Amino acid sequence: MFINKGENIAVWAKGKTVTYNVLGGKISKFSSLYKTTTTSKVGIFSENRLGWIYSFYAAWDNGAVAVPIDFMSTVSEVAYILNDCKPEVVFVSSAKKGDLEEALKETEYRPDVFVIDEYEDSEGLFEDFPLIDPDLEKTAVIIYTSGTTGNPKGVMLSYQNLLSNIHAVSRDVEIYKPTDTILMLLPLHHILPLLGTMVLPIFNGAKIALSPSMASEDIIKTLQQCKVTILIGVPRLYAAIHKGISDKISKSAVARTLFKVARAANSKAFSKVVFGAVHKKFGGHVRHMVSGGAALDKEIGEYYETLGFEVLEGYGMTEAAPMITFTRPGKVKIGSPGFLLPSCQVEIREGEIVAKGKNIMQGYYNRPQETAEVLKDGWLYTGDLGHFDEEGYLHITGRKKEILILSNGKNINPVEIEYKLERYAAFVKEVGVYQSGDQFKAIVVPSDELSLNCKDADELYRIVKKEVIEDYNKQCASYKKVMDITVLNGELPRTRLGKIRRFKLAGLESHQEIEEQVPVTVDMAEFNIVAKYLEEEKRKKVLPDHHLELDLGLDSLDKVSFQVFLNSTFGVDVDPGELVRFNNILSLCEYLHENRKKMEVEKVDWTKILKEKVHISLPRTWFTGRLLVKISKYFFSLYFGLKGKGLKNIPDEPCIIAPNHQSYFDGLFVASFLKSKMIKNTYFYAKEKHVSKRWLKFVANRNHVIVMDLNKDLKESIQKLGEALRKKKNLIIFPEGTRTKNGNLGDFKKTFAILSRELNVPVVPVSIKGAYDALPKGSKFPKPFKKVMVEFLEPVMPGADTYDNIRDAVYNKIAKTQLAIKS
Repeated sequence: MFINKGENIAVWAKGKTVTYNVLGGKISKFSSLYKTTTTSKVGIFSENRLGWIYSFYAAWDNGAVAVPIDFMSTVSEVAYILNDCKPEVVFVSSAKKGDLEEALKETEYRPDVFVIDEYEDSEGLFEDFPLIDPDLEKTAVIIYTSGTTGNPKGVMLSYQNLLSNIHAVSRDVEIYKPTDTILMLLPLHHILPLLGTMVLPIFNGAKIALSPSMASEDIIKTLQQCKVTILIGVPRLYAAIHKGISDKISKSAVARTLFKVARAANSKAFSKVVFGAVHKKFGGHVRHMVSGGAALDKEIGEYYETLGFEVLEGYGMTEAAPMITFTRPGKVKIGSPGFLLPSCQVEIREGEIVAKGKNIMQGYYNRPQETAEVLKDGWLYTGDLGHFDEEGYLHITGRKKEILILSNGKNINPVEIEYKLERYAAFVKEVGVYQSGDQFKAIVVPSDELSLNCKDADELYRIVKKEVIEDYNKQCASYKKVMDITVLNGELPRTRLGKIRRFKLAGLESHQEIEEQVPVTVDMAEFNIVAKYLEEEKRKKVLPDHHLELDLGLDSLDKVSFQVFLNSTFGVDVDPGELVRFNNILSLCEYLHENRKKMEVEKVDWTKILKEKVHISLPRTWFTGRLLVKISKYFFSLYFGLKGKGLKNIPDEPCIIAPNHQSYFDGLFVASFLKSKMIKNTYFYAKEKHVSKRWLKFVANRNHVIVMDLNKDLKESIQKLGEALRKKKNLIIFPEGTRTKNGNLGDFKKTFAILSRELNVPVVPVSIKGAYDALPKGSKFPKPFKKVMVEFLEPVMPGADTYDNIRDAVYNKIAKTQLAIKS
């Protein structure tokens, strides 16, 4: 049974107590409001309160599935959930009744609505005590995920799913005990607080202390009055409490010294004595602090440990009800969410954490396709990357879907960049990093102190850029640099549990142009020459304090061009990788002034560069490669319904074939429509990172693949591609450099345009449609019967056109066909 009986206190709320017998009577009262066999789902749209608890258990008492709704949801979000699962009954607080009524205007049906406030204080039905002893395989609750990437999905959890987690922390490992008092603080529409602060304590017969609000004074008062023993929170809560404590300690020389001594002593007993006042502030009875929902900052975990607290961290997700691993008391390893739960199996597959056990969800409500993508043979593919150490502790290294992939093949975890930028505590409150083409951008929320001390937004922007971003960029690898920032006075978009909703960051971007108060003039010939060149290339005004990457956005190809320009104009050879070590344009020009051998302005001459002697040995070709291409066409035709058109647009002469990039089958999709003779003379290029293993290089060298390290030496790589074209070979080049993340076209690089213009080779734009739907980025297995169309468009003849115009012409041709399919 999921509910106890007796006169022991079940809940403390707003100065009054509710015993288990009273709790049962109240639940029966709420249950009696709609006793009917047609009620299959019950929605609860309310802030945390006693009536929330009564409403939830009343659903179970009636054999219905409980559907908690985030009380902070917008009207449209509420309408979305109601339309998605259609609960026949909805309990709502008077505070949210107006929002519910507005949401119901957008729904396809009308549920029965009960206002919690009208029944919360009414007499309970004590003679009809609820017997919640269900079939464990039945769905108990549908939890709608907050959604870091878009619309939420309804996670169906059974009673067995919940019980597996309950037993793991109260029976297998005695973290929860019947004598405990658990603080109910976090909103109950999340599985972590729902299970940890309500279902589990009531199952065990423990006591719940319901905090009136998230305000610090309410939390402290509840901790002290109710003698709370277990505090459950998310990392942001612990970070906020940590800041308050650390600010007080830092103001006292004695406290700072004691903190250093406690850290060195590493004794929990010693720390409890030294920081007794801090423990008393928490009520003096806290045995366990539990953190979940996201990774706890390692420094904050260590800080609490020094104070004499033990933070038990868990890892999991809503789909695992929610825990997969949990820390055992006395065995805390800061930075790890602990050991595997007894009822759960875990494997690391290609770096991804996959889990199986009684805690794994039944699936997503009404979404069989999305369920199949994450549940395979009973294994939940979490999307998280991690590993176990030798002692069995799990370590999370990133989120697979959040890994940002550059065209040079580098995989970057944005959380790593955010963590480093947020270490600049004097200037930064929080940072959100996102990808734009091949560059990283950041939304930076400055500290309150910095905002108050700056006279205007321009000064705030300058300080953050110079003291934070430029400093960070000097110390990090070139491919991890942040190239543009937006300073935001506000908060980053996050889920209720504090995870960044990364897909919303680009929408916050603003271009902050700082007007100079006095026109800047530099009496240096080198600066005037360099500034004129860069202004023509980047089409924006160049100032002395501009940074080549952060302000002007020079990419790898721009740097190669700039390197050639500096060499031909000043006789100074600066490696592209070294260009960024100069703080600004002026410092670079000062270096040129001291080291130049000449000063004759010359344009970058790619014609001359491509005529330089290079040695390239084209891969030998096995007949099996051509055979594979032809066989693949028949297979793809059956599996995807692959079709092609516009084949007459492929010229007989050497050309560059430039398709958009939607899936890792794209190369075969395009090549399969070429004539056998053309296949024999057509080459792909591959990044060295993708064929680093010996056997892969062996296969590549016999199947028309030219392996190059574009990140290491772009100039030489372009020369090698040019040499292949000179030998009357065709090239298939993906202008975007990497696959699309969302099905939309990405930015086109100029590499193919340079080759086309300088060698007078036509470019055949190729529009690939449907491949993203068949195999979106992150999927491992292609979806059958998704129509894929490969359309060869009319060639773009370079003539005397500019690189930019050639690139834009190819982009526009492909974009036009992509737009046509969507409309």
